[in-house]
Amino acid sequence: MPDIRFTAVDGREVDLASLRGKVVLIDFWATWCGPCMAKIPNVVNTYNKYHEQGFEIIGIFFDTSKASLQRVTQAKDMPWPQYYDGKGWQNAFGVKYGIRGIPTMWLIDQQGRLVTKNARQNLAGQVEKLLATGGAN
Repeated sequence: MPDIRFTAVDGREVDLASLRGKVVLIDFWATWCGPCMAKIPNVVNTYNKYHEQGFEIIGIFFDTSKASLQRVTQAKDMPWPQYYDGKGWQNAFGVKYGIRGIPTMWLIDQQGRLVTKNARQNLAGQVEKLLATGGAN
């Protein structure tokens, strides 16, 4: 399991390990990234559909503008916690995990295993399958 712990922009304490038992999307993104912005409606829809069944999202923001993050997450109704350190491509988790392109979307299963580093394709289907099976086989 990736070691992801931080205080979110909204003040929430986030610790990926505490989300064991849930399916978690780690979404590496930025507001200046066209493909990132284009995928937001799908991510929001997936969150709204599966959140009550145990689906969570953690955003890792690759922008230098906190105002952009707050504006977009509010306008697009993105209630999940967001990591922001203002360092753009040099943000702590981007460097730690070698993120060289965004959007990058990782799915973590209920046992805390990283099951894919490419959850962009058919996100809802992947989440539904993990929720139904209790994790990767």
